[in-house]
Amino acid sequence: MWRRFVRAIKSIFGGAVGALEDPKRILEQNIRELNDQVPQMNENIATVKANVMLLQKEVKRYEEANHDLSLRIQSAIKVNRDDIAENYALQLQRSREALATSREQLKSARMAYDKALQVKKTFMKEKDRKIREARDAMRESERSQWQARVADTLEQFEIGGMDATHDEMISKIKEETARNEARMELALDSVDSKSLELEFDAEKMKAGEIVNQFKSKMKGDRSLRENDSKDSMMIHPDANDLKSRQTVHSGNSRSR
Repeated sequence: MWRRFVRAIKSIFGGAVGALEDPKRILEQNIRELNDQVPQMNENIATVKANVMLLQKEVKRYEEANHDLSLRIQSAIKVNRDDIAENYALQLQRSREALATSREQLKSARMAYDKALQVKKTFMKEKDRKIREARDAMRESERSQWQARVADTLEQFEIGGMDATHDEMISKIKEETARNEARMELALDSVDSKSLELEFDAEKMKAGEIVNQFKSKMKGDRSLRENDSKDSMMIHPDANDLKSRQTVHSGNSRSR
């Protein structure tokens, strides 16, 4: 009995909410919310990056402390002060343990930072796709509204026998609009980040292939220019070599 009552209440309020919903306004709000998430995501990534930098400084500080304590231990041993050396050794042991802990934390922080960057990249690609689909759906809604206004205008000039055809066309327009809205909602609900990552990797590989093609072409052009230069040198001797030969020949003539 209680379940039937709950279903009845949901049906009443659900119908009222559905009547108040404007798909275009909801899509505009969704676009604003998607854009508003970007600054918040950047702030979270900056926090993770700051943690990485702090841990890097902490690891460096412990490494320097370990090095300094090691030198102090050696100095104490040289002057036969084992008691001082043991004190420094205890500090060194605690510093080494702290260094190992900081290194583990730094490793985890770096992994978290890399994961955050990957999540942002996937989110930005999915955000652009959703916004593009939402705007396409809104344009479709505007076209449907325009068609509805045209249909309303035509109703004022109805002639006997046209009512059935006119009502049928209006019904088709509304059905088409409902189908487009349903398709849009399904598209917004379906998120496949893995496919987006594969698509991004494929585009990156394609760009790399294009760069390699340009490199091969430039390398071939450079080799061709070098071969042309060698052929030119074989056909036309060096001008200085020719001038030196002429000088030797002239000297021999004067000696004669």
